[in-house]
Amino acid sequence: MAFSVQIGLVLALLTAFGSVAGFLLKFRGAREAAAVDMRRPVRSTIALFSSPVYTIGILVALGSWGLHVGALALAPISLVQTVIAGGLVLLTVVADGLFGIPVTRREWVGVSLVAAGLAVLAATLGRDGHDAAGHYGAAQLTIYVAAAGCAGLLLTARGPGASRLAVSAGLLWAASDTSIKALSSHLHTLGAGVLLHPLALVILVASLLGLLVSARSLQIGEAVPVIALTSAAANLTTIAAGPIVFAEPLPGGHLAVAIRLMAFALVVLGAALTPPPLDRRGAAPVHSLE
Repeated sequence: MAFSVQIGLVLALLTAFGSVAGFLLKFRGAREAAAVDMRRPVRSTIALFSSPVYTIGILVALGSWGLHVGALALAPISLVQTVIAGGLVLLTVVADGLFGIPVTRREWVGVSLVAAGLAVLAATLGRDGHDAAGHYGAAQLTIYVAAAGCAGLLLTARGPGASRLAVSAGLLWAASDTSIKALSSHLHTLGAGVLLHPLALVILVASLLGLLVSARSLQIGEAVPVIALTSAAANLTTIAAGPIVFAEPLPGGHLAVAIRLMAFALVVLGAALTPPPLDRRGAAPVHSLE
């Protein structure tokens, strides 16, 4: 494995911890702010930032995002997202130990299965850890990002529901992360000019929409289930972009492919075992994007 890829994976590990800590801080802060109204995104965003805890959570998340960008620039997207998906394992530990948020036995079992799936994935990396593998086809990228983004918006447009909003935020962030990986391949030729590339606008819009939708899901759902669903949706969708968009190779041989598919199944099963986030009684109604 190339040294630059190893650095990228260390950055991904730091991203995982920062993402969990930022998420839990945003959870606390979002509960203190006025209910998010999707029809008034600017006013809702200002209201969220009126909470100092939410603001700190955003700053932590921004630091994590910067590490994520660096990881995506140095390592294959599937490896980066596999490491970051380990943040689901950190979630129960940090929520229970540092934030005093109760974690059920079922949630512990769910994240343990996710950890097992990630371990199997790490053991079947094969040849896909030698370079950043950022080349992509414009058509494949456009279709994949548009599909993830539209699916996220459609879920939000269906109305209230912590589970739907959590998955919606994850899909929107997956569209952003996939675009970040594609844009990173232009760094050598464009330099700072990447900020003017059309993908930069896609990243900005998808990230901000995901942030607003995520805040609302945290307002009406419980921390661990909401964050687990958002992280699972974002990471699995972005990992899948590796072979689909960036032509990252799957391990050779039928057995290796079967093992990797089993690992993905464990991750999905672990997320499914996590209890769905029940909407809080008395929470203010969410407004759709319609």
